[in-house]
Amino acid sequence: MDVEFGPNEEDVNFVLAQESSELHQILSRQSPAVIMELCQMMPGGAGLTIDQLLLSSSAAAAAMLDYFKSASAAHCRRFLQSVCLLCENIPMHLESRLMSVAGYATSDDTQSPPTEPVSLKHSDGCEISSCSVTEEKLPSPPAEQLFIKRPRIDYWEQCIAAVISMLLGRWKRLTEHLVQDVQLENVWISLRTASRSREKPDQTPGSADRGGRTPEPDLDYGSLESRVTLETFLQGCAGKVTVLVGQAGSGKTLLTSCLGQQWARRLGFIPTSYLFVLLEFRQLNLLSRPLSLSDLLFHLYLPPNWGHEEKRAILDYLLSNPEQSCWVLDGYDEFHSKVAKQEVQREPLDPYTPLPVADLISGLLNRQLLPGCTVVVTCRSRDVIDLEGISDKVGQLVGWDQHQIKEYVGNFLVKGHSTSRALGVQAKDLLLSNRHLLAMSSLPALCNICCICLQYLLLEGKEEQTRATSGDRGGARGSEERKDVMEKEVKQVQIRGGTRGGREDVMMDGTNGRPNLPPTLPQIPCTLTQVYLTVLGAYLSHDREKGGRNVKPKTASFPHSTVPVLTTLGQYQYELSELSQLAWRGLEKGNILFLEEHIPQEVLKFSLRIGLLSKVELRREDGMDLNAYCFVHLTVQEFLAALRIMTSNDVSDAELKKRFSLKTRWMTRSDQRTVFTDSLYQYVCGLASSHCTQTLVQLARTSGGTGGQTWVQKRQALVLNLLTKLCQNNTLTGPKVLELCHCVQESQDHQLAKLVVDTRTNLELRNIRLIPKDIDALAFVANSVGDNGIGLDFGACSMDLECLDVLPSCRYIRHLSFHSRKYGDKFAKKLSSTLPQFKNLRKLEFCGASLTATGADSLASALQKCPDITEVNLSDNNLKDVGIKHIADIFTKLPRLVSVMLGRNNTSLAAVDFLIGQMSSCLNIQRIYADGMKEVTVSFCQNSEMTRHKSKSKLRISLLNQKWSKSEMQRVAKSLACCPTLSVLDLSGGQWDVETLKILTQFLPKFSVTKKIILDDSCSSVKGLVVLTALLSDCPAVTQLLIRLQSPVQVSMLFFEETQQPANEISKTLCLSCCELRPADLQNVWKSLGTSSDLTVLDLSSNCLGNKGLSNLVDALPRLSNIQEINASNNGIGMEGVVLLAGALCSHNNLTQIHISDGGRKQVILKFCSEKSDDKQQLKMFRIHNSSLLPTDMTQLCRRLIKCSSRLELDLSHSLLRDEAIVNLLKVLPKMVSLQRLNVSHSIKSTAGALKLINCLTGSGRVTAVELRPQSESFIHFDEVKAEQASCRFTHFSLNSENMELLLDILQHGPQLSDLDLSSNQLDDEAVKHLVESLPKLNITRYINLSNNRLTQQGLLDVASTLCTCDNVSAVEVGLGAEERCLIWFGQCGGCQKTLSIRGRSLERHHLVRLAEMMSNCPRLTKLEFKNNELKSEWIEHFVQVLNSSQRDCILSFEERWIRSVEAVRLVCRCLELNSNIRAIRVHHNTLHLSLMKSTQQTSVSADSADPAPSMATEKIGLVDCEVHDYHIAAMSSIIQRCPLLRELDFSNNSLSLNGAEFLCSVLPSLPKLTSLSIGSKVGVMDEKLSEALLQSTAIQSLNLSGHSIYDPAAQIITKVLHRLRSLNLSHCRWTATAGLLLVKTLGQCVSLEELRLESVHLVENSRLTLAQALRNTRCLRSLKLNKIATEMGPPETNAVLDLLSSMEELTRMEEIELEGWRMADTGAEWLIRLLPIWTELRKISLSDNHISDQSGEKLLEALRICCHLEELHLSKNSLGDLTAAKMALILPSLTHLTVLDVSENKIGCEGSVSLSKAIMGTKNLTKINLTAVGTPELCAVVANLAHCPLIQDVGLGWNGCGDEVVLELARVMPLCQKMTRIDLECNSVSAAGVEALVKALQSCPALQLIRLWKNTVPSNEAQQLSLKDRRLNFSPTLM
Repeated sequence: MDVEFGPNEEDVNFVLAQESSELHQILSRQSPAVIMELCQMMPGGAGLTIDQLLLSSSAAAAAMLDYFKSASAAHCRRFLQSVCLLCENIPMHLESRLMSVAGYATSDDTQSPPTEPVSLKHSDGCEISSCSVTEEKLPSPPAEQLFIKRPRIDYWEQCIAAVISMLLGRWKRLTEHLVQDVQLENVWISLRTASRSREKPDQTPGSADRGGRTPEPDLDYGSLESRVTLETFLQGCAGKVTVLVGQAGSGKTLLTSCLGQQWARRLGFIPTSYLFVLLEFRQLNLLSRPLSLSDLLFHLYLPPNWGHEEKRAILDYLLSNPEQSCWVLDGYDEFHSKVAKQEVQREPLDPYTPLPVADLISGLLNRQLLPGCTVVVTCRSRDVIDLEGISDKVGQLVGWDQHQIKEYVGNFLVKGHSTSRALGVQAKDLLLSNRHLLAMSSLPALCNICCICLQYLLLEGKEEQTRATSGDRGGARGSEERKDVMEKEVKQVQIRGGTRGGREDVMMDGTNGRPNLPPTLPQIPCTLTQVYLTVLGAYLSHDREKGGRNVKPKTASFPHSTVPVLTTLGQYQYELSELSQLAWRGLEKGNILFLEEHIPQEVLKFSLRIGLLSKVELRREDGMDLNAYCFVHLTVQEFLAALRIMTSNDVSDAELKKRFSLKTRWMTRSDQRTVFTDSLYQYVCGLASSHCTQTLVQLARTSGGTGGQTWVQKRQALVLNLLTKLCQNNTLTGPKVLELCHCVQESQDHQLAKLVVDTRTNLELRNIRLIPKDIDALAFVANSVGDNGIGLDFGACSMDLECLDVLPSCRYIRHLSFHSRKYGDKFAKKLSSTLPQFKNLRKLEFCGASLTATGADSLASALQKCPDITEVNLSDNNLKDVGIKHIADIFTKLPRLVSVMLGRNNTSLAAVDFLIGQMSSCLNIQRIYADGMKEVTVSFCQNSEMTRHKSKSKLRISLLNQKWSKSEMQRVAKSLACCPTLSVLDLSGGQWDVETLKILTQFLPKFSVTKKIILDDSCSSVKGLVVLTALLSDCPAVTQLLIRLQSPVQVSMLFFEETQQPANEISKTLCLSCCELRPADLQNVWKSLGTSSDLTVLDLSSNCLGNKGLSNLVDALPRLSNIQEINASNNGIGMEGVVLLAGALCSHNNLTQIHISDGGRKQVILKFCSEKSDDKQQLKMFRIHNSSLLPTDMTQLCRRLIKCSSRLELDLSHSLLRDEAIVNLLKVLPKMVSLQRLNVSHSIKSTAGALKLINCLTGSGRVTAVELRPQSESFIHFDEVKAEQASCRFTHFSLNSENMELLLDILQHGPQLSDLDLSSNQLDDEAVKHLVESLPKLNITRYINLSNNRLTQQGLLDVASTLCTCDNVSAVEVGLGAEERCLIWFGQCGGCQKTLSIRGRSLERHHLVRLAEMMSNCPRLTKLEFKNNELKSEWIEHFVQVLNSSQRDCILSFEERWIRSVEAVRLVCRCLELNSNIRAIRVHHNTLHLSLMKSTQQTSVSADSADPAPSMATEKIGLVDCEVHDYHIAAMSSIIQRCPLLRELDFSNNSLSLNGAEFLCSVLPSLPKLTSLSIGSKVGVMDEKLSEALLQSTAIQSLNLSGHSIYDPAAQIITKVLHRLRSLNLSHCRWTATAGLLLVKTLGQCVSLEELRLESVHLVENSRLTLAQALRNTRCLRSLKLNKIATEMGPPETNAVLDLLSSMEELTRMEEIELEGWRMADTGAEWLIRLLPIWTELRKISLSDNHISDQSGEKLLEALRICCHLEELHLSKNSLGDLTAAKMALILPSLTHLTVLDVSENKIGCEGSVSLSKAIMGTKNLTKINLTAVGTPELCAVVANLAHCPLIQDVGLGWNGCGDEVVLELARVMPLCQKMTRIDLECNSVSAAGVEALVKALQSCPALQLIRLWKNTVPSNEAQQLSLKDRRLNFSPTLM
């Protein structure tokens, strides 16, 4: 190119004139500096001033152009050169033309004639500058600038020309086979939001969001109104980043090429002077090394024939003018990287620096490269999130509608021939009849595939017809014809490429017409998988090479259609295997492009031949072209990959389980990007269908036969199992549920579909795009639910109106919901046309939408045809009053309507008024609710008949927050007066003035209201209050008026209901709390109420009445004749008012209770009773708590109360009582003769004050009980007359010696005390000693409690000495351990027996010695008990040696853990040696028992005894269950031989074995007087030697051999002993059948036998019969224990049991009988009932576990009536019930000796519990009752009547589920049962509150030792705290 060139031949002035219009616009936009510089080129500035230049650049431009049009050519050229250099934004074509005519500066140009000087002035005439424009000073552009700029423009133009040529050539190749032209005006775009503020979470909104406004989706697909054409969409995109969104196959790549073609032809939105750069991301993926902007342009885009200078010039121009470039970036969804989003503006990138391609693209989008350039990016929807904050405009390609689809199908199949037109009609019908094909066809690429598929099906149908009519020859001809037709399509497919193969519009040419079409349409596949199988068959039919040999694939039909599907593909097994492997490999790596070297050549040729693969043009990094291929569409690749999964081992079962998942349509930045459509697993599910099994077997790589089929079926089962787990997952989000529906539909498994709807009854879909295919999938699943129905909830889902056409295919929809502003009248109109088709619809929601009255009219018309509809929700729309009327008009036509929601619809009062009016005509309206206009709901009854007869009183109207004027109130009140009878009328929130309230009160008596009217927040002044108060007298039906004027303001009126009470007993309530009432206002209230008032409750709390107002109230009491309660709390009342109320309590007979707190400042409540009650018997209460009472206040108050003639309780609890006030109280107390109780709980603070108050015992003879405790409950009880004795509890104070002396002085002068409790008073030893010394002076009848006083050993000794010093002290209990227990018990009279019990581990040896000496001198000492004192053996021995019993039958016991085994034996021997007064000694378990006697009572022993050692008078020796072995007792041989008077020897439950037997044999001969021998054992064996010894011991009358194993020889010897016995125990013995029979038979000879125990022995049938016979002979029996010798009664057993029972008829002396575990049932019970009348001496009967029914139990109790000596009755583990309990109530009171009753584990109910309580009431001697698991928790009555059992000791109430009510009753009874020692409450429902009541009661129960509370509802931490309060509470077996 020449460096210099002259101007064009065109006239420069002519060109300037021709382009002046465009130049004027350009110059008008330039800066003032540029305009000024250009103006200086005109002589004199053309008369322009500087102000004109600054204010109007347009005028300056016009002046310049006018001047230079007529200027010289040279001057004009200089001007144009300056314009090109100085001005910005000149179009390329204009700049090129101007420079071509202007040329470069020449010597001629510089020698132009001189001009006039240029002078620019201000408007005021001031000259700015002046210059003379000469040849030397003309402002010509520098030559070096022109040398640079002109070549740059030329190179730029050459670059644009090259791009134009390239794009036009590209477009020509693309459009060579187009079916129809691309028309951008027919391409529609749906506008979308450009950027989002947050990520869309992958979750489905919960049901709580329903009914409210649905939040709009951040990604809106747009409505029909928001769609624009592509041309319109791209207008205004210059200089911006525009994103074009579309699905795979929607035509994005073709459209970008079309835009390039439009630009090349100067038709597009981008000027041709701009550079149009079209880059594809799939090309960019191939770039591995960094590259610069120049590399990107010249290596990948522009033709590679540019020199370095040209490249530099083009790039410099681009960088200087970035706005003159348009970058189209196609296929971002295929990009392997992500663009980097810059949160803040960063530094520009260096265009010359090589960067990674991702950084280059990011810089371009983020304006770091070429700022101001135009960028258009195409991608898929899910990739838009990457461009968030970058894009300026986003639009989505709208899929083809049915019209466009039919047009394309027609053009594809009908082009040119009439016969093909008929084929096209059939193809359209087929396509429109199949939801899958129709959905696919909305995308151009898939529409082309569908056309190929349809043509294949139609041609197959034609061939079938031809073969049927013409035979094989015709069929072959037809096949050849089809091959020819398809071959053309193959070429077209190869040209257009794949989905991203460059031409995804795939609008290709069809084939010519086809003659002889089949007369009927073939059926097409019913699933997408089957469609693609058919598509695969269509492409395979293109193979001319194999088809030429007339070998075509065999076909078969799918079960639900006649569509041909491949079942024998042996010819293509290799090719399909390789293709599916290629598809799977690409899917694994995310590749859709495959290089030529990666595909086997024969497979490549085959694929290109049939059209499955298409060629893609690519360029390498070095600029060389590259061959690559892709599948015709991504879904085809995914389908082939699915085939690979289902036919090969490439994917293992474990990997498939891991990969198998559902896609979601909600995308976030964290989601992994993929180029594919995520349809893979839909196809996998479809291939898992049994319909595809044979096809898969043919394609499987495994060799054919059973093995291949087995593998395929196993893989199919795996997929179905994975689907089953997903169906059962109820946590899936909405998009995943939809995807699951698609997968289930593909599987065609109706059981899976049912599993989906069984797991979720409502399918919620939110913020996703829905197409008819989605609705079809939902229908497949929803229809499996059957008549149960299902709900569909669409929230902000974009859907085409065609979806509503498909929706009725969901036949069982019960709930249909739509939430979104995008649903408007058009949508509603379309929906209305389908609503009547939903036969099961019960609920319709169309809320949060854009519905108006027009849409409401449409829906109303449709709803009339839905008679079963029950709920309608149209809230949050824009219905207005007219729309509400449309809906209300259909109320009467929908008999099953339950509710209609119409809130937030821009309505007025007229709408509400109309709804109220509807209540008269629509009888099934039950409630109208309107909160302002936000919420409007109408509720209905099920039918009008119910409304007429049952629900009239349940109608309700709620009109909330209605700000009405007087006229509006009058209008609404008139409507309400015409309403039917209402239950509730709620008019809250009105905030009306007094005048509006008066209007309401005028109409209110006309209202028909049965329950209440609510006016919350509608009255705000006292004047309004007075107006409303008059309603109590003006409207007789008003029974309660409740008003509160402070926030929250509450006003309500309750009305009389006839069903509640008679009219003459109506109570009226007036509540005026928190109304700031003053005394003057109270007068207005009285006036408003009228002269007579029937008020029963008056609440004036929280006002400002004060003492004056209270006086006003007291004066008004006579007029309130029916008053029951007045609340005057929180009215600022002082002590003056308190004294006033005390006087009112005395003077008003009906005033019974006054409750005051805080001196009257807070609570003031007056309670009244009927005046008819007896004044003398009425108990009145004056309670003032939480108050500080001064002495003068106490005096005034009590003096007023002296006048009270009724029984009075004075409550001063929680008050501050000073000592002076207590003194004043004591002065007045004797005069208060009506006082019954004085409550000073939590009011006694000091010991001194308590001692002053205890003086009441001496000052008033009526005191019955004093209970004082600091900061706790404290009472003084009075009797009406002088009390005989009193109770004093003075606990938890600090009593020193001085205080104790004062207390004792008071007690000595007081009345007789039943008990004195001084526990927990911190008494020291001196105080205790003082008490002990004063004890004879105190008159106490029951006990003194000194527990928890930290007694020392000295204090213990002092307390124990009372047994010696006080004649009436009967027992002393002392525990110095954790229990800290100290009790002194008194006898009823002098000379009582005395006992001492010491527990704990504080005693030392010298304490024991002193105690022994002391007790030796104690008269009438009967028992000494030491328990767990940690005494040593030597100490016990010394104590026994020192102790001298002055009375006989003194019993000692020592319980220590170490008294076991050898220690037990040694201790027994030592005690016998040390004390000759031991009558009996025995160790049981770990307790030593000794019985002492006076020395004078010792029996003399013969002096001629052979033993030189002195003999002993001991009569009983026992070692029982103490782990003694045979080698231990050998040491006792000498001791026992020194006891010739020994009558009883007991070694039971030890391990004696053979050596023990030898020991007994050695000692028995030396015991001539031994009458009782007990050697019961758990594992012992009775040998012959021991039996012989027993035979020699002729004095033995009682023998215990329990637990022994007796064999035949021993049994033979024992039988010789039995006849002389009076008592025999063979329980738990084991013997042979012979031995057992022999022993039992011998029993018949024991005529003297009085006691027999055979418990748990095994008796064979002969033995039982023998026993029955023996019992008939032992007529002297008094005690018979046969527990568990019989099993459950069956036919063989029944007779044996009956025989045993019948054998007892002769046992007339029976006193004890135990037959537990016989399970005799009713038959046996009847025999037993016959025996009871002869057992008149019966004292104990045990019949537990005998299956006795309730009826038999009743008869048994009746029979027991005669057993008047009965003491124990055991009936547990039977089936006794209410009948037996009722009989107990009649019989048990007559059994006056009854002490033990056990009815546990029976089935007694509530009625039985009441009967049982009556029975207990009469059992005065009852000591133990067991009610464990009796079958009812209602045991309050039983517990209450325990108070009538003064001797009760043990109560079992476990396992009954009893609650606190039973425990509270027990706590009340416990102090009345002073002998109670144990209570079992295991496994009940006792809470911490109930246990607290027990703790309180335990303070009055010193004898009670244990309350078991295992397994109750007390938390462990609280249980621990309660145990610390009283250790007798046991919550765990580990604490026993």
